[in-house]
Amino acid sequence: MRSNKIEEYKRHLRLTKRQREVIIGLILGDGHLETQNGGMTYRLKIEHSVVQKKYVDMLYAEFSEWVGTKPVTRNKYSFGKKVVSYGFSTYSSGQLRFYGQQFYRSGSKIIPPIIKKLISPLSLAVWFMDDGSKKSPIHKSYVIHSLGFAKNDLKIIQRVLKEKFSLFVSIHRQYNGLRIYIPSESADKFKKLIEPYVIPSMRYKLD
Repeated sequence: MRSNKIEEYKRHLRLTKRQREVIIGLILGDGHLETQNGGMTYRLKIEHSVVQKKYVDMLYAEFSEWVGTKPVTRNKYSFGKKVVSYGFSTYSSGQLRFYGQQFYRSGSKIIPPIIKKLISPLSLAVWFMDDGSKKSPIHKSYVIHSLGFAKNDLKIIQRVLKEKFSLFVSIHRQYNGLRIYIPSESADKFKKLIEPYVIPSMRYKLD
């Protein structure tokens, strides 16, 4: 598609309510918004290990009309080891500017004060599929590896999870970052809340 046709096509794109909820979960997790024009427009970048191909394909299906190129694999090297990633990027669009303005300040990702209005059970499920797991096979508790956020940001989400979903969570230090800990007292409620949205290939994180 030629650039002028792409621009015309993009002008008619509108985010659905479901897509907006998925975007919130992705930005809280491993998703990343990029701008190349000082914040006028943004694109959403999704990239995971190729092991999570089914999850990325599900996300691609959610945003297929926003993507010009299907997901691709890339070879990278991390600490001398070859890593194969799999992902895609959306078109740049002013439709994503609101999220860029809310979640990025001075180049760093934050949790905005209005997160209570934005987050939904679907958002929470996507965040968990991105960054969550059981604490261990023998524990009835969950963690979300929120290492990229500052403690004050996590205190915001801790309060929101309590007020909006009646989930009582704590913040634990892990190596050089912090994570959200969902204890056994809230584990069943958390599981019931997100389980309808967790795809089969990611259910191992719940069970």
